[in-house]
Amino acid sequence: MSLTAPKKLLNPASGYLAGYSHTLNPYVGCTFACSYCYVREMPVAKFRKEPWGRFVDVKSTAAKLLSGELTRAKRKGPVTIFMSSSTDPYQPVEFQTGLTRSLLEIMAGADSNAAIDFLLVQTRSPLVTRDIDLLLKLGQRVRVSLTIETDLEEIRKTFSPSAPPIAARFQALRRLVQAGIPAQVAISPMLPCSDRLAGLLAETGVKRLVLDDFFMGDGSQGKRTERLGIRRIYEACGLEEWYDRSAYLKVLEQLKKTFAAHQIYISQAGFLP
Repeated sequence: MSLTAPKKLLNPASGYLAGYSHTLNPYVGCTFACSYCYVREMPVAKFRKEPWGRFVDVKSTAAKLLSGELTRAKRKGPVTIFMSSSTDPYQPVEFQTGLTRSLLEIMAGADSNAAIDFLLVQTRSPLVTRDIDLLLKLGQRVRVSLTIETDLEEIRKTFSPSAPPIAARFQALRRLVQAGIPAQVAISPMLPCSDRLAGLLAETGVKRLVLDDFFMGDGSQGKRTERLGIRRIYEACGLEEWYDRSAYLKVLEQLKKTFAAHQIYISQAGFLP
């Protein structure tokens, strides 16, 4: 862990996240180190001496910057924020730093001159439940998108051994829903799963789902993922049929048997404000 003092915190959203006005990344790097993460192919990872997953920079001045940046951004129009686009805002180090919590405190307490219009919190960490009190203050202006890309723990260990266990994520999703937090589950990127996935998700009470895969969701029609060599993991596990542009359709059919059509979103549409 290292501390940095960036001059800017909010960045204009573009590409896959063009529906937002800004992205916000409290950290640089991600120790969850998922094998398929598209950020591995971006400059933030390519030009570091340390391998992806071995470094996290803490933007120590983030909370000081945010209030002023929100006020200036509001003068130009609605402020919709995606947190985070190139890291998980609930890194394990967040237990120590409380950095993401400090940013939520500012957004939850901002006056009308700096009030956000919408915030999407994208994470795979159960730590997000620590901040239920602040998320409730944001009301309908926030949505927590919790990644559960498979219901199979062995698959999780194969593709993202440093990420939080699947069972813990199901429990976190259930807590968010029960607390009344607007929440969705992101089956993104979809990994091999069982035919029990839809039923298990339904048991949490979640009413909104996003289904995405490597080909639709890595920002380059699957080319970034292909360069990462993810296909080899599928082949080593004898799961080649899951690494296919049409594989998501079988999971979609499973979801449709349990959830209403209006509750299911595909790829980019599910992440928009």
